[in-house]
Amino acid sequence: MSTPFYVSPQQAMADRAEYARKGIARGRSLVVLQYADGIVFVGENPSRALHKFSEIYDRIGFAAAGKYNEYENLRIGGVRYADLRGFTYDRDDVTARGLANVYAQTLGTIFSSAGEKPYEVELVVAEVGATPDGDQIYRLPHDGSIVDEHGSVAVGGSSEQISSYLDQRHRDGMSLAEALKLAVQALSRDTNGGEREIPAERLEVAVLDRTRPQQRKFKRIVGRQLSRLLEADGAASTPTDAPSDTEEPDGGATPAPAKTPSEPPEAPETTEKPEPKASEGKGSGKPDGEDTDE
Repeated sequence: MSTPFYVSPQQAMADRAEYARKGIARGRSLVVLQYADGIVFVGENPSRALHKFSEIYDRIGFAAAGKYNEYENLRIGGVRYADLRGFTYDRDDVTARGLANVYAQTLGTIFSSAGEKPYEVELVVAEVGATPDGDQIYRLPHDGSIVDEHGSVAVGGSSEQISSYLDQRHRDGMSLAEALKLAVQALSRDTNGGEREIPAERLEVAVLDRTRPQQRKFKRIVGRQLSRLLEADGAASTPTDAPSDTEEPDGGATPAPAKTPSEPPEAPETTEKPEPKASEGKGSGKPDGEDTDE
């Protein structure tokens, strides 16, 4: 019987990590940004059926890059955990921190197990708070570690390049349109430094909006709303054009009253024209008024 080759635990873990990183790098990148009213998720996704972003619970959103079937299993498990905990205790007891710990244990167990391959996924769990200081964003790599992020985070594909780009340009208090444009600019940059255009049809965008009156803060942005946000520069000129539309009725109504008082004197003057003809006098005031109107 031949003796099996010995592989050190360090080498085995390094090989598994390299395998998982290569699988994640083949997927498209996505970014998660904080803005003034919440958290926005932006990613390039040509599919309308397979979503990268999903709602987990009232204030919690989920984003993932990598193999769809693997992170979809994790998403379903997170929804079940949140529903069970919220039903057993209270809805406020379901937090992004608790969900991130559950995901970390699952990913860590799978990564260290020699009986199955590691998951080729990288997750982001985000929770929107009542104020920007209460927002929470956690990134979970393939090995189950937890990284507490603030401001912006990128996963999948060329995440390192995108993260450095966002760190230099992201700021607190950005509007949704500004954050969305920054995310699209970061995603459109190639590894060689060039830029490409990503149409709105290939973008998947969702937000956790703290200003929504509903208890559930997750909302997808699609269609005309997404196009308006991407074209916010052109929409900025709308307020200046709007007064001209409102002024048109006012400008049209102003000359109308001016004409109505001038028309009544003309009617009696035309009816009284035969009188100056009979006398043929030039001292009458009626012909003078008629010349003035002409």
